[in-house]
Amino acid sequence: MSDSQRAAQLRERLNDASYAYYVLDAPTLEDAVYDRLYRELQNIETRHPELVTPDSPTQRVGDRVSTKFPAVPHDIPLYSLENAFDREELLAWEERWQRKLETEIPDYAYTCELKIDGSAIALTYEDGLLVRGLTRGDGTIGEDITTNIKTIRSIPLRLRIDDPPPRVEVRGEAFLPIATFEAINRDRAGRDEEPFANPRNAAAGTLRQLDPRIVAARQLSFFAYTLHLPDAPADRVPLSQSATLELMQTWGFQVNPHRALCPSIADVAGYYDRWDTGRHDLPYMTDGIVVKLDRVALQRQLGFTQKFPRWAIALKYPAEEAPTIVRAIVVQVGRTGALTPVAELDPVQLAGTTVSRATLHNRDRIAELDLHVGDTAIVRKAGEIIPEVVRVLPELRPADAIAYHLPEHCPECGSKTLKPEGEAVTRCVNSSCPAIVRGSLAHWASRGALDIDGLGDKLIAQLVEREWVTSIDRLYDLSADLVARLDRMARKSAIKLITAIEASKQQPWNRVLYGLGIRHVGSVNAKAIANRFTSVELLASATEDEIADVYGIGSEIARSIVEWFQHETNQKLVDRLRELGLQLQIGVDADESPADRPLAGKTFVLTGTLPTLKRSDAKAKIERAGGKVTGSVSKKTDFVVAGEAAGSKLTKAESLGVAVLDESEFLRLLDQPPARSNSS
Repeated sequence: MSDSQRAAQLRERLNDASYAYYVLDAPTLEDAVYDRLYRELQNIETRHPELVTPDSPTQRVGDRVSTKFPAVPHDIPLYSLENAFDREELLAWEERWQRKLETEIPDYAYTCELKIDGSAIALTYEDGLLVRGLTRGDGTIGEDITTNIKTIRSIPLRLRIDDPPPRVEVRGEAFLPIATFEAINRDRAGRDEEPFANPRNAAAGTLRQLDPRIVAARQLSFFAYTLHLPDAPADRVPLSQSATLELMQTWGFQVNPHRALCPSIADVAGYYDRWDTGRHDLPYMTDGIVVKLDRVALQRQLGFTQKFPRWAIALKYPAEEAPTIVRAIVVQVGRTGALTPVAELDPVQLAGTTVSRATLHNRDRIAELDLHVGDTAIVRKAGEIIPEVVRVLPELRPADAIAYHLPEHCPECGSKTLKPEGEAVTRCVNSSCPAIVRGSLAHWASRGALDIDGLGDKLIAQLVEREWVTSIDRLYDLSADLVARLDRMARKSAIKLITAIEASKQQPWNRVLYGLGIRHVGSVNAKAIANRFTSVELLASATEDEIADVYGIGSEIARSIVEWFQHETNQKLVDRLRELGLQLQIGVDADESPADRPLAGKTFVLTGTLPTLKRSDAKAKIERAGGKVTGSVSKKTDFVVAGEAAGSKLTKAESLGVAVLDESEFLRLLDQPPARSNSS
């Protein structure tokens, strides 16, 4: 079988598997099998770029970072929806559209769909292939975010139909599932960044990221709800909204499964009531329902106002806000020393749950609210997830209410706090603060880091309180006998914990890097950084510019890493982790000697611009393979890797008879096994 035939075969199989996984929720391939087939396709396309097609799964994450998104007119305007907030307004809407008809009111029904709380996008397909994705914008002009749209795996790159219409316009909602949203916020908290307020804001911000790899990492999803077929013959256009949704599903789109065909407005009200409570169990956010006349002929007859379709309306659920009394304000100290004030409240029901605590974010937010202990405050769930204080009602303030000010000393260790210039957060800067140690241990043991099963918050609190563990490296000094002395810790459980701690030494370098808890370094960033700087030594000696040159890593992260490695305490921690046997490098087996690596003992010089590799990438590959990179050519140089505009280094290499490699020859050299002696 030729590479061309194999690539086509792999594309079809992988696209089928993605459709089954992301749209049907019925996986057909194990992850490991999918990854191996994907890598095979990727290798074929690397060897034969002419075989890359727009619908190849490898094209879902582009390499190009945008500097801006061009404004593009919508071929078909994106209208917004009129809102109704109760049944009376819903009935009034029905009366309006019925009055608008100049003929006798025909038989009709309504299609009801959940109103997904995300960001509207418009997709254009030509001859079945996705060619453009736009934001809503102002409804007439949107931003071209096609590269980012392609990262959403529930959006087909090619329609699943043999004879597609020449042009297809699909509208729908890009959104973040709640579990994904919460994971992103945990990651942002780990990097000491302000969490997103709700999934809608997070989805909109994600779609406008200039780096498509960040978009891909956030795992947006998509529900389709509108279809336009401007060039299709009449017999191919669905006659109803319900049929339209069915058709889009057969073409490969994810369509919300909780839609319903309602014969009357009373049935619509019943659907609305059912989901008023049921929505709290959904894995995504919804803030209402969308009601549409089902028959397309009726939709066309009614048409549009300047802003809205007359044949559709959004019936919104009331915003869940409630008044309650602030009984106290406590301060939580995180692993980075950040002080977060939290209001303790009289319990109140919000979004189906009881809320008794709400975040106040920081000192500036408290000042903005003019918050006093004893105030009556309005509380809501931001995005129905994070309880927060929205405002206070000063007219209900009791005479003995006490104005609150964030403490100037850490409530955990008593050290004086610091509010760094340019930051809203106040911090404890004592690295031995019990709260910081507890947070650091919890982060180190978390699933995305060293994943130490059994090391929970209660156990960590005991270890820190007894001062048995004062930093993450001290975990590895624990014994089963010692741990068994803790409260509610049987010997069997103690042995299991010590085994898990010991096993964590085999976690890869990127997890160790994330576990160190360097500010702004999340799990995704840690992986990208570890792939470039393949050992802790390389990262510790890197400059800000070299780190910021990693794809998706900015100057703030780079500066944070450099500053972290400059602290003597952190240097000692790294040395101790190395002594303990933690994985502080990648690409080298623990038992592999330097002589076993393919470029062991070889000296390289890099010059000129390579076709696909950045010089820092090439340098990392050489060092990972056991070689060394120097800045000048000499008789001791084994190879010069030369790209375009190589200059004087190439000339000197030729004069000294040093072997000169182009990029493809260099990559082939990396794949060769190391030379071994025949002696035994």
